[in-house]
Amino acid sequence: MKVILVNGGPHEKGCINEALEEVSKTLNDEGINTEIFWIGTKPIAGCIACRTCSKTGKCIFDDVVNEFVEKAKEADGFIFGSPVHYAGATGAITSFMDRVFYLASNSGKSDIFLFKPAATVISARRAGTTATYDQLNKYFGITQMPIISSRYWNMVHGGTPEEVKQDLEGMQIMRILGRNMAYYLKCIEAGKEKGIKQPKQEKINFTSFIR
Repeated sequence: MKVILVNGGPHEKGCINEALEEVSKTLNDEGINTEIFWIGTKPIAGCIACRTCSKTGKCIFDDVVNEFVEKAKEADGFIFGSPVHYAGATGAITSFMDRVFYLASNSGKSDIFLFKPAATVISARRAGTTATYDQLNKYFGITQMPIISSRYWNMVHGGTPEEVKQDLEGMQIMRILGRNMAYYLKCIEAGKEKGIKQPKQEKINFTSFIR
């Protein structure tokens, strides 16, 4: 089993990475393989709704999004991390997730995420964490992904990685999150061994509020 942890911050070894590393170590202790995937600092265009992905299975912008989607096919769970920028997620992780999830839902590749557990991790110096937490969790809720929680909202505080390490409660929350994710993955695996099948999927009815 494998979990991909996405670092949506502008610094590869910044505050959000410190939190993700703590989750990753805990997952490893539980026998779960991990990979931390940094989205980098190159510009990430927003989705332009061209629907090219529905025809080719790839985003028309051939960048880190397509790279991630290929890796995501083999993953069993996901954790998406973002620092707080102006009381919300970074522009980069927002564009990244818009395109990743749109591609998955429109290219016939919804099984990339379907029923796979996911979690959000947020870092901030002070405020904006809960707004960002709510923002990113919405991607999972619309994709039938079980959302994994901890004993508190999944966040750490600090202006530097060193300060994040000093957030003892925050780091404990990360470890609990890792154990909870591992528990859920093991439950899925046990269910498969018992022959429990995934819920039946219905054809989606797209309607608007005027018809």
